[in-house]
Amino acid sequence: MPSAVDAPSVAKLAEILEEYLAAHPAAALLEDGRVLFDMRLARYSITESHGRCLFQLWNEERNLMRAVVELQPRAQCLRVMTRRMGAPKTQALELVPNSDRRTPTARDSARRNYQRLLDRVLTRAFIGSKVDGLRSAMDLEHSFGPAYIRGRMLRGTAAEAVIGVGEAESASTIDGILTLGILWLDHCRQKADARRHFGGLKVIVPKGGERTTAERMSWLNHAAADFQLFTLDERSEELVSVDFRDIGNRTARLIHAFSPQAALERCRPGIDKVLALLQPNAKARIEIHPRSAAEVGLMLHGLEFARVRQGAGAHSFSQQEEITFGAGANETPLTEETESLCRELCARLFLSRHRDGAHKDPLFRMQPERWLESEFRAGLSKLLPSLRGDQLYSQVPALSSGDRGMLDLLTLDRNGRLVVIELKADEDLHLPLQALDYWIRVRALNADRQRTAGNDRPLSAFEREGYFPGTEVSLLPPRLLLAAPALRIHPANLPVLRYISSEVDWELIAISEHWRQQLQIVFRKHSSDTKA
Repeated sequence: MPSAVDAPSVAKLAEILEEYLAAHPAAALLEDGRVLFDMRLARYSITESHGRCLFQLWNEERNLMRAVVELQPRAQCLRVMTRRMGAPKTQALELVPNSDRRTPTARDSARRNYQRLLDRVLTRAFIGSKVDGLRSAMDLEHSFGPAYIRGRMLRGTAAEAVIGVGEAESASTIDGILTLGILWLDHCRQKADARRHFGGLKVIVPKGGERTTAERMSWLNHAAADFQLFTLDERSEELVSVDFRDIGNRTARLIHAFSPQAALERCRPGIDKVLALLQPNAKARIEIHPRSAAEVGLMLHGLEFARVRQGAGAHSFSQQEEITFGAGANETPLTEETESLCRELCARLFLSRHRDGAHKDPLFRMQPERWLESEFRAGLSKLLPSLRGDQLYSQVPALSSGDRGMLDLLTLDRNGRLVVIELKADEDLHLPLQALDYWIRVRALNADRQRTAGNDRPLSAFEREGYFPGTEVSLLPPRLLLAAPALRIHPANLPVLRYISSEVDWELIAISEHWRQQLQIVFRKHSSDTKA
């Protein structure tokens, strides 16, 4: 990280900010210790205006514009000294790697308190059983982190694994408990002596935080273990059993499909304007990808660096064009004043982001999963001939109970059966159950069959909303494909997959480690090959 300088240039300030945000995609911007923006959900723009470095951020709740006057790298953050427009005094903001702002001492104290609470509640609720060995110690060999309290419930020779998570943890940590619970149950079974049988798993989540776990638990293999879900109100110490078989059946909604060709034609003038700023030899390397009926993105190996939008003007009903540029979440309007900045960004991007680029370069490293997705889009028919490469949708919006989810890739096989493809470029402990989330939604949408005028058979939600035109979508539940580089498949993924219901037809595909140069399959594991 470059150090702060006495008289930093605008370009240098912008470069340091961009490098930090590229290196920390889950960063958060703080003011007085309060999170203003979670960068996973926000957009930003870094521009030069009248010799100042302007840093603008926005999301659905707020918009912030500050002039950056100095950057001070610290051990745990990047301190951003800013000035409001027209204000004489500077004000400090902080960019931190993530939004968890608890000190290690406070975090450890909260977890110890929750462990004592869980011990009391379980002892009181399950009379006749002994709570044994509750712990939160880190165990990297078996993927156990300190956020989850795990232990055993003993009753004679019978036993159950138990795992809980406190309300002070992040939503993503709470939603991840079932993955760790399955691994803990599997670990207890492997380490148990011949006299002890671990029949099931008790999962305890905070009150109000059970939906994701319930939905996932309903699609586990219940012949393999007795899975039970509870919520715990930490104030009243009330433990309540959750009927996940009921709560897990939720409806899903689908965004209507649009015409990619019509979107390209609508945005063509803006696309041509961006292309005119690129070097001639660069144009052949980019992907022009329609995002919606009124938005088209320009991408290099999956990284969107410019976008063209059509929308109604602020003071009229006429259509107006908006062109922005910037890598990832960075968005800067393209104007005559910013054309040179756009050219510079594109030159840096094309210099850095290519198959033989430097792995330490932030622009090379950004959004590796989108890069992998672009390789799959281009080579799907050759890599997996049983799938329909001509009927392929990427980043499909599917909604469930108000939560928006984006499927990596959705297609059909040669028999018209839906196929959900979830991609990971790096190790991800939670890949199996995150992919299961999308499978659940796609299954619900396919099962939602209704008759419409002019059709002699009930149509799935996909067909009604314009997906897979001219093709009959099979009634069979979707297939689930999980793909990652062979050396980036987390060792815990297969053990978790073995506990998923046999109704889920899944396949784990390991691809070559050098997939940027050549996309090849190294090995495959199918649900029929394994069992818990």
